[in-house]
Amino acid sequence: MTELKIRAVTAGYGRDTVLDSVDLTVTQGTTTAVLGGSGSGKTTLLRIIAGFHRPIGGEVSVGGRTVAGPGVWVPPERRGIGYVRQDGGLFPHLSIAGNIAFGLPRPRHRHRARVLELLDLVGLPALMADRRPDQLSGGQQQRVALARALAPRPGLILLDEPFSALDSGLRAATREATARALRAAGATAVLVTHDQGEALSFADEVAILDAGRFRQVGHPTDIYREPVDAEVAGFLGDAILLDGTAIEGTVSCALGTLPVQDGTPDGQVLVMVRPEQIALTRAGSGHLDATVRAVSYFGHDAVVELDGIGGTPSRPVVARVLGQHAPRTDERVGLSVAGPVRAFPVGPSAAQPPTGTAPLTETAPR
Repeated sequence: MTELKIRAVTAGYGRDTVLDSVDLTVTQGTTTAVLGGSGSGKTTLLRIIAGFHRPIGGEVSVGGRTVAGPGVWVPPERRGIGYVRQDGGLFPHLSIAGNIAFGLPRPRHRHRARVLELLDLVGLPALMADRRPDQLSGGQQQRVALARALAPRPGLILLDEPFSALDSGLRAATREATARALRAAGATAVLVTHDQGEALSFADEVAILDAGRFRQVGHPTDIYREPVDAEVAGFLGDAILLDGTAIEGTVSCALGTLPVQDGTPDGQVLVMVRPEQIALTRAGSGHLDATVRAVSYFGHDAVVELDGIGGTPSRPVVARVLGQHAPRTDERVGLSVAGPVRAFPVGPSAAQPPTGTAPLTETAPR
């Protein structure tokens, strides 16, 4: 197991700065998801860790060994890092066994036991060892790519959006199999992704990267429930944002007077409510009433767009409910909010963003 440390890393291409003095620590045996949109710098960060791109400044260490820094540059093949690409990158002319054993000392046929061990680790049957990559599904190919990366027992595994090319069913199954394999191997891993749900469900820690800076790093639950600002709240899942006024532990907004999280200063605020915090009941049951304007039904759950709420919210209000409880369009319903809610100060009293942060934006891909 190996700890990854990134300290004040700055990098770019020509005159363009892509990473601006970023810091990140990935504790040994854990997985960190670097989450960001196009142009955030996440792929550049992964390339620097792997040894494919030299930073302008800063330091990268793997297992206490500096691999990039002032006067230090360890080539990729000597870093002890496994790398899983988006497309898997399997060799079509080699068998599955040949692919998995590719990075092991020759003669590779002597590593049959290790190959079978890794196939079992990633949830594939031993009989697949002698097949070719084109005889496997996309999800199975990605599992083989992970097995190949784990074969030399690297100190660190890098996952470059490895599930993005798979359909939804394969994506979920492959992601779960990958997470189990990484835990079983005790591997330290970094996942780069633009998928918020993937980052939250897969990783022990999520690092939100935008415009070359980390906006927030922490446990998935903490970041989802307590984002540092409204922009991060909206980026990391659905968020209802409403104007409100905070007074002594409560906030008044279009959804009523709600308990607010500890530490919220009195004054004008932007209230964040997650759709799953809104419960729907019978109209006239003592809660606020609203009219259902649209329903997006997904079977297991449904997203309900609401209108006609007292106080006339300045932003859309949606609720996420179990599919079996989905109302019908134009139905009148009651609603209540499960608190406490998160609120962000606005105006002169608003807190300044943490040092090293930047607005969430979309820029040219990197």
